[in-house]
Amino acid sequence: MQFDSFSALISMNGHGVFVWSAYAVGLVVVLALVIHPLLKKRRFFRDYAMRLKREQAAAQRTAGQAN
Repeated sequence: MQFDSFSALISMNGHGVFVWSAYAVGLVVVLALVIHPLLKKRRFFRDYAMRLKREQAAAQRTAGQAN
């Protein structure tokens, strides 16, 4: 399908609002599917590192009390 001008491409004979909003919703969904797992992975590793630090500190306190 060819359009005579850029404004004709945007309006798409009155259907442009529906077409471009569908593209926008699709783009938002794809971005969410990419970004959400990355954020969860970062949170997991941050929480895991904090847990390791707490466990190491507890082990050092226990070792210090045993001496």
